[in-house]
Amino acid sequence: MEDLSHDSVNRFLLRERYEPLDLFDEVKPYIKLVGGTLSCDDTVIDKPYSDPSLTELIGYFWSGKHHRIIKGLQLITLYYTDLLGKFIPVNYRIYDKREKKTKNQYFREMITKVISWGLQPEMITGDAWYSSNENLKFLKKRKLSFLVGTAKNCKISLGRCEYVRVENLEIPDGGLVVYLKTFGCVKVFQKSFKNEAKRYYITCLPEIDTTEQITRQKFKQWHSIHWGIECYHRAVKQLCGIERFLVRTTEAIHTHIFCSIRAFTQLELMRAEDLIENWYEVQRNLYLQVAREFILKHLKHQVVFTS
Repeated sequence: MEDLSHDSVNRFLLRERYEPLDLFDEVKPYIKLVGGTLSCDDTVIDKPYSDPSLTELIGYFWSGKHHRIIKGLQLITLYYTDLLGKFIPVNYRIYDKREKKTKNQYFREMITKVISWGLQPEMITGDAWYSSNENLKFLKKRKLSFLVGTAKNCKISLGRCEYVRVENLEIPDGGLVVYLKTFGCVKVFQKSFKNEAKRYYITCLPEIDTTEQITRQKFKQWHSIHWGIECYHRAVKQLCGIERFLVRTTEAIHTHIFCSIRAFTQLELMRAEDLIENWYEVQRNLYLQVAREFILKHLKHQVVFTS
């Protein structure tokens, strides 16, 4: 790395052009394409010191981490958990207001793409941002099962007559089969979080009979799998330098984001092959090595204490 110059990195970022399909082609040989869970979520790449008038793709977005609107760019990811226990991002978009698309449009576009690339997920999961009626009908039309969060004021009915807010219903642990307004039959679950109000989730399988048979255990399994994308967001920021770019053009930023995500997939493949215990092991070992070399180098400056 001593011969790697700042200018050569900049030239690489400006020269190369990578697309989400390139990422999928890289990971496709290592994952089981059929029967996994496909999770969608977004995160904000913090860029507090960037000037939106100079750096493309930078804007102002709501951050769940900071609980306020912050400056940065928004990354939307499809994260696939296969039946062999591998966790891999398979498609992504960087929100670009010039495209005049919503997050829900990106969601439908990305799912359509990965299916056309050969992915055959059993389940789609997402948070409440992706639970619009248009999204749910899109999944239903393609006979895709789903589990998504929903707002507490979501209108549902027990008998297709009077619709009430989901927060006003008594929902047993085993879930409750209801009718979602303008959509149809779904099963709703609730989950309590520490120091938080209850959250609500709706799930649906292609066949109504099987939707009614979804158990609490199955709901918890899908919910746990979806949590993996939150772990991915943390890791790609802490380990893969996704926030650490100084380029300003759309093309260069796209190249940097691709390289950071590709670095994460390499860590995950190493973990899956038992070359490392977890994603953080490589970074920890590098830090330990640097600390060890520093200590050995400065032993000659040790202080002798006298009584």
